Amino acid sequence: MFERSWPDVTVNPTDALTRCAWVNADPLYIAYHDEEWGRPLRDDRKLFELLMLEGMQAGLSWYTILKKRESFREAFDGFDPMKIVEYGPDKVEELLQNPGIIRNRLKVQGVITNARVYLDIVKEHGGFADYLWSFVDGTPVVNQWERIDQVPASTPLSDAMSKALKKKGMKFVGTTIIYAFMQASGMVNDHTLNCFCRSGN
Repeated sequence: MFERSWPDVTVNPTDALTRCAWVNADPLYIAYHDEEWGRPLRDDRKLFELLMLEGMQAGLSWYTILKKRESFREAFDGFDPMKIVEYGPDKVEELLQNPGIIRNRLKVQGVITNARVYLDIVKEHGGFADYLWSFVDGTPVVNQWERIDQVPASTPLSDAMSKALKKKGMKFVGTTIIYAFMQASGMVNDHTLNCFCRSGN
């Protein structure tokens, strides 16, 4: 089973703010935690990108993916599903030679498959965001975790979304990947209670 992988924790010596314990000292990672993680994301394309990157993370750490995010965006045409569904064998081979991304054939082909499913969902439900957010009734689930070791790897909600997306044909959408996606997209607020990001939440 895929396990959520956190980086080694180090202290940012120039910042007195208290953050979730998984944040390391890299300014890139700090900015991601402070400005993106756990904030409600309701843009179809951005949600698709995030879900694809979470799938790419399987077996790796999110920190690894985050450092490659711009390369992923360039390689996959800004994660435009309309363009991705047109990828053929030559494009797949090109991607597999790209050192800026995760060169895993199953994951690359999974993005292409998932782009087709994305378009089906948009056609059927009117929007990708509307469909995904329906699993939490359109409102973030705000948890009350005091420590990182209390945060679950999956929940019944992620089980349900995972099952539904798999049924529609998506790849790399197991329940642990989906829960990480729900946390990152703000469908679930799992900032620990001591984190400054909980202010005003």
